[in-house]
Amino acid sequence: MWDRHTLYESGFTAMPEDDRTSGEFLIGELGHVDSVMLFPGLSAGLSGETRIDSAHWRAGTELVGQLAPHAAVIGSADKFTPGCYDHVEAIARTRPGVVRRPPDDATGTFSTVLHALSKPLHPGRFREALPQLAAGTHWMRGRLWIASAANIRITVQGIGPRVWLESTGPWSVEAAAQAKPHTGVDMVLDGHAHHGDRGTVLALTGRSEDVNAQEIRQLLDGCQLTEAEMEAQPAAWDDPFELSKAL
Repeated sequence: MWDRHTLYESGFTAMPEDDRTSGEFLIGELGHVDSVMLFPGLSAGLSGETRIDSAHWRAGTELVGQLAPHAAVIGSADKFTPGCYDHVEAIARTRPGVVRRPPDDATGTFSTVLHALSKPLHPGRFREALPQLAAGTHWMRGRLWIASAANIRITVQGIGPRVWLESTGPWSVEAAAQAKPHTGVDMVLDGHAHHGDRGTVLALTGRSEDVNAQEIRQLLDGCQLTEAEMEAQPAAWDDPFELSKAL
């Protein structure tokens, strides 16, 4: 997950233009699958820890459950009970900015912290907080309601050492007001009576000692506009796309 080399640099593909890291490739694949079959790989053989009861095996199995909570995880000694592939659901959960979290809140070697905010984020404060959120996080994903671009749904994704922001167009409620077709997944799952699907939802997955839920939530809460800032309605905020320069 934290390997900075591209797939080409690591020898996994013959296409030099493929600049994805192995972590990016893994997350992309896990997002679409309905079943994950576990088997000791090359690194396990080289380390000598090929037993399915080893600490590395248990940690890896747990991490897969955090990265693909929708999938049936099948060990080499387990009875083969595959999941059921749903194309519509696979497309919905892999849409940029959509968050699915593991159903179990229990903390083990790895955990996922989910936090939702109902006020716009101050772009300057969030810019300063983003490196702290990304540090030690295996996978960060979600959508942002930035005050300087309040009508635009901005997604964030961080996989290992890479973090990037992307505009995905207007929020569903904005698109509906403009009579434009728009996928309303966020509206259905996280819609609000007053501001529709506008809002910040972030999920961070990493080792439990690196993702402190209380610290993450306090940091994000501090990025929201204060009541005074909400009432002031400044004419100009910092450019939200300058956030990437903080990384």
